[in-house]
Amino acid sequence: MRDTDLIGGFAKGLKIIEAFGEAQPRLSIAEAAKETGLDRATARRCLLTLAQLGYADYDGKYFSLTPRILRLGYAYLSATPLPHIVQPFLDRLSEEVGQSASVSVLDGTDIVYVARASQKRVMSINLMPGSRLPAYCASMGRVLLAALPETEARALIEAAPRQAFTPRTKTEIAELMTELQGVREKGHAVIDQELELGLCSIAVPLFGVKGRVVAALNIGAPAAHVPAAEMAERYLSVMQGVAGQLRPLLQ
Repeated sequence: MRDTDLIGGFAKGLKIIEAFGEAQPRLSIAEAAKETGLDRATARRCLLTLAQLGYADYDGKYFSLTPRILRLGYAYLSATPLPHIVQPFLDRLSEEVGQSASVSVLDGTDIVYVARASQKRVMSINLMPGSRLPAYCASMGRVLLAALPETEARALIEAAPRQAFTPRTKTEIAELMTELQGVREKGHAVIDQELELGLCSIAVPLFGVKGRVVAALNIGAPAAHVPAAEMAERYLSVMQGVAGQLRPLLQ
């Protein structure tokens, strides 16, 4: 793609939208500029445009997104069959194992949840379709990164702001690349309280009919009930069974 094919203003508007999140549901012009790296004048124009079009509210100082913004995410969820295909399988899996189960896809340095069946809330944040987590320290993220060519996976890890969410979070590039190699060899990833203390998870890849990894499936459990060392023994077989059932249904 040539630079002349890009619409700069549109790209800047998307950066402003992505600056909002659970930790910052309201942004001033100065805060939006700081979060996006845009100058204040550009951030102001983008925010006022969103407000004019009904995608944001403005109280004179702070902007906040309106429910209208959900149209953008719903366009993807309604256009792709993946959530509709996997949801019944997730519901049955979650009921069978008594834990939450999810499916996500890779989006840059993050994973994005596309479907979820929740038995209980195992994280302090409320995960749902559309939720994002850093790929480098999530079980589904490591499965999806491991499916990429090594150079591409390394580039994404290098580009990620590798924050240590807990004392157990792996952030060093060499250590993460070793983890990915282990995922390729074992065919699954286990996370031991790297995203949040008290949470363990296990993930497997979901292959499509053409043999490529199209998504990842995971089960999350409280570490006090299921230690990381027991995750594979308890859940791997049933998860691989679900992945096998889904394979002929996924493109």
